[in-house]
Amino acid sequence: MALSVIRFDMRVPGLEPAEIAERYAAAVDMARWADQVGFDMLVLSEHHASPDGYLPSPLLLGAAIASVTERIPMNVAALLVPLHDPLRLAEDLAVLDHLSKGRISFVAGLGYRPIEYAMFGREWTKRGRRLDQCLDLMLQAWTGEPFELDGETVQVTPKPYQAPHPMIFIGGSGPKSAERAARFGFGYFPSAGDPALAEHYRAECARLGKPEGIVALPSGPGSVFVAEDPDKAWAEVGPYLLHDATTYHQWQGGQRSHVHSHASTIDELRAEGIYQILTPEQTIETARSLDLMGAITHHPLCGGTPPELAWQSLELFADRVLPALREG
Repeated sequence: MALSVIRFDMRVPGLEPAEIAERYAAAVDMARWADQVGFDMLVLSEHHASPDGYLPSPLLLGAAIASVTERIPMNVAALLVPLHDPLRLAEDLAVLDHLSKGRISFVAGLGYRPIEYAMFGREWTKRGRRLDQCLDLMLQAWTGEPFELDGETVQVTPKPYQAPHPMIFIGGSGPKSAERAARFGFGYFPSAGDPALAEHYRAECARLGKPEGIVALPSGPGSVFVAEDPDKAWAEVGPYLLHDATTYHQWQGGQRSHVHSHASTIDELRAEGIYQILTPEQTIETARSLDLMGAITHHPLCGGTPPELAWQSLELFADRVLPALREG
């Protein structure tokens, strides 16, 4: 049976600052509620230089969510590690790990937008090398011991709550990402649902003599909205879902992704099946068709969806779908 996931990326096109603040407050409230009703996972994402306000600081939002939740695991997918200072990132993740008492994990990603690298003065052509360097430094930093860096002695404290560090996955859509995950001994979270990538990762682990980590091969719809009347819901929510889909399409270009939509109209988006609006019964049927690593992902504020519409879907999911998922 599939996992139940709630995800936030905080796109809020065309809103004023006060309205944006309300959406962030709504996300924290929804996270608190998801923790209480029994969602399996909460996911936060990161991007920069987005006119619609895409979440640039997932660790800050994660800290706010950690303060109002007790149980739900949180995953940042993806955390664009090469854009960050690795020592500061190690510190921030360690603090969040303590705030959440070990509930944080992340997918280390390269990203796919050169504009983000230019914004932070990073070299796009050296992004893979920088990711490797950042991860090496973070792993060393999380030992809590002093070490030499550029002729200076540095030390990162506190050590993470989890030993030796939060769970890390490597993201990506090609063979190099599988090889990187195997080399570091991390789990693997490819953006493309291609079994060949999982096989390549496992083969690399065997070749290097490394134990296999978790392979989270994506399956299931990219986003699910639950409604008694899907036709009515498409009329209400469709424009927000289409904004999300078309913006990602503009960013991703030829990027391989399980959730890459090519739709330009609401009708095309509905026909693709990446974004789905389902009745409770259809949602249960979809969940039962997925394996244990599949997910029913609720993206309640997707594309700027108003909270009042989002809550209708969430409460219907909790009342009618979650009990069936628990039964298996």
